[in-house]
Amino acid sequence: MKSRLICLFVAILFGSTIGANSTVNADEGMYPISMIADLNLNEHGLEIAPDDVYNPDKVSLIDGICRVNGCTGSFVSPKGLIITNHHCAYRAIQSASTTDNDYLKDGFFSQSMDQEIQAKGYVVRITESYSDVSDKVLDAATEGMSFLERSKAIEKRRKEIEKQAEIDNPGTRAEVAEMFTGKTYVLFLYTFIKDVRLVFAPPSSVGAFGGDVDNWEWPRHTGDFSFMRAYVGPDGKSADYSPDNIPYTPKKFIPVSPAGANEGDFVFLLGYPGRTARHKTASFLKFEQNVRLPFVVDLYQWQISTMQAAGKGNRDVALKHSSREKSLANVEKRSRGQLKGLIRKSIVETRSEQERKLQSFIDSDPTRKEKFGSLLTDIESVYAEMTEKAPYEMTMANLPNACRAMNFAFTIYDAAKEREKEDLDRESAFMDRNFDRTKSRLLLSVNDWHAGTDKIMLKGIIERLNAVNASIAIPPAKDLDEAFSETKLGDADAVAKYLEMSPAELAKLDDYFMKVVVELYPEFMRFREQNKARDGKLGQLYGDLIDVKQQLLETNFVPDANATLRMTFGHVKGYSPEDAVYKSPATTLRGVIEKTTGVEPFVTPDKVSELYKQGEFGNYVHPKLDQVPVALLYDTDTTGGNSGSPIIDAKGQLVGVNFDRAFEATINDFAWNKSYSRSIGVDVRYVLWITDNVYGAKHLIEEMGIQK
Repeated sequence: MKSRLICLFVAILFGSTIGANSTVNADEGMYPISMIADLNLNEHGLEIAPDDVYNPDKVSLIDGICRVNGCTGSFVSPKGLIITNHHCAYRAIQSASTTDNDYLKDGFFSQSMDQEIQAKGYVVRITESYSDVSDKVLDAATEGMSFLERSKAIEKRRKEIEKQAEIDNPGTRAEVAEMFTGKTYVLFLYTFIKDVRLVFAPPSSVGAFGGDVDNWEWPRHTGDFSFMRAYVGPDGKSADYSPDNIPYTPKKFIPVSPAGANEGDFVFLLGYPGRTARHKTASFLKFEQNVRLPFVVDLYQWQISTMQAAGKGNRDVALKHSSREKSLANVEKRSRGQLKGLIRKSIVETRSEQERKLQSFIDSDPTRKEKFGSLLTDIESVYAEMTEKAPYEMTMANLPNACRAMNFAFTIYDAAKEREKEDLDRESAFMDRNFDRTKSRLLLSVNDWHAGTDKIMLKGIIERLNAVNASIAIPPAKDLDEAFSETKLGDADAVAKYLEMSPAELAKLDDYFMKVVVELYPEFMRFREQNKARDGKLGQLYGDLIDVKQQLLETNFVPDANATLRMTFGHVKGYSPEDAVYKSPATTLRGVIEKTTGVEPFVTPDKVSELYKQGEFGNYVHPKLDQVPVALLYDTDTTGGNSGSPIIDAKGQLVGVNFDRAFEATINDFAWNKSYSRSIGVDVRYVLWITDNVYGAKHLIEEMGIQK
């Protein structure tokens, strides 16, 4: 970490704030790493120096944290060994699985580095530096621009900065992240590792025990962990997969503590939380509560049930669907939790009351009123328009998401159209710096295509479009069965060839799905332009909103999470989700056995049951519970993207791996509350017991330096 970021010392509005005379709430906040020195962590329980956690001038724990695709991971050995979640490694496990080598069902256990297998489509990022580029970005937007022009100008300037940063810093990956909507931007530079391999993954009966039934619930008994490894070329630089590559040597790895953590212990997490919306208005929350979330729940439930029915009794089909089905199920249940939380906790009403106070403050001063008087109603007008058009727009947008053949055709045609433009004018996925990864992801999806399921999906989404009186009709196929049987979009070799064709050549293909995409493409582009115009308007309005809120509270705020490196801290702690109910913060192996029915998703490997009966717990027993602990509950502030974040104790040692939140805490994306916001992680003692005692991967125990 070479540079210091200025002007991002910020806290949650109407929650905890950071000001000249304020005190940080110990538990709330996904803090940018630039704030760590200002959090008084030793007063809250940290035993090491704060600059051992993060110091821009020396190696610190931050240097042991990485981003693994959309999740977080941490290095736990000097040989590039990464621990993350099973569900984060799931796509790699699924892609390598066949009916003969079913790694999802049986697990994957390499006994040496030469047995580790490529995690296709995976990359690892390690944050190296960051700098404020707000002025450079915002200078691209000038007076008189339309909202669409403003959005495009800012988007292009961000790409320019990223491209130049990678030229100036060969071998790195650059990203300009928006910290406050339409107001502040930060350039992050990453070490970018493209050769990632699967090392150890327990069977899904351990790594996903409880399945969707237990997902987002407490108590949990899930061993949601896997080990992966980062590789680089023989020269130590990032390289594509090759048998000649060598393990990456991280600047820092996180020491693993087999002692784990117990109730009341101070813990903190480092990671890459995804997107939150705590600075958004009540009108946004109304849109979420009344429109988007119900739509997602309904649409995803239908898709999940369709895939489950298609895969029932056919393991090959089930494997093809498994990664997509798991992803949809995760979002569907989270969305139900968010809906419940928004209503139960009256979040919209609370935010509305806060905005009434803000409006009174605006109206109390003529100068403020002139500048900000219509601000909240202007923002509301955008969401009102989105609400009115949502039935058609959201259903149409999901046509190429529900039907994968349509998705493949759209991606191919979109790539051809975009790559006719100058590099900086293209959509980001089709820029030269990103196109190889876009192709790789597409080809992985093609390998999982199942025509029978896709046909049902297409029929269903067309029915939904007809039900909302779609303003555009999907061209009918002369024979839908024939369209699916004759398309080459399920053939990776054919798709690779299509990716080299021009739009005119693609339009001539005798393929139903490509013909539909070509005909509908202008409508999809209208959506794209419309969404950019909305983003441009909201960007400007939300920037003004931050300004006036700062005037009201005379303080700064923590930016919403945006997949950049953050810290959160708290304690191992239970909670009371409802009257007369208390949930303690630790589960044990006994609970796994008690839940086991022998029927999915509550199946337990025989070896686990045998060792439990024999009392063979090794050195991994909880001192008070007299059992191998399985999962931990703690009151840190997390969201999606924190999956795989290391749970670190007061001494700076890894004691668990974060993987979920309690159902009540799905509302964290919109609001945090100390009474019910709880995160869930797998206890490191269960990780080590499964790895060591159950599956005998003692070489990994030794590599992590675990003393037995």
